Amino acid sequence: MTLNEYQIEAMKFANYDLRILYPVIGLAGETGEVAEKIKKWMRTKRKHLNEDERNEIAKELGDVLWYITALSNDLNLTLDFIACTNLNKLTDRKKRGKIYGEGDNR
Repeated sequence: MTLNEYQIEAMKFANYDLRILYPVIGLAGETGEVAEKIKKWMRTKRKHLNEDERNEIAKELGDVLWYITALSNDLNLTLDFIACTNLNKLTDRKKRGKIYGEGDNR
């Protein structure tokens, strides 16, 4: 499945009125849930996640992906375009020795 195919399928489940705002708030919440699960694992002081923990995090990451998809859709952007744009940016930074550092436009 391509990212664009996922986007088409995922948007069949979109049921909200507040375009842009709703997915931004959902994305923030779901990202927090991923962080919360990682925090709880860190508290165990184990080096590796167990299978159940990994599966639970995968579910939350799926929710993050859905909200990224919804926001992208609301902005009339495809996931393939976003992914390619990001890889182009990272490739350029690496070529210029700017992978590490601060600032959006380094």
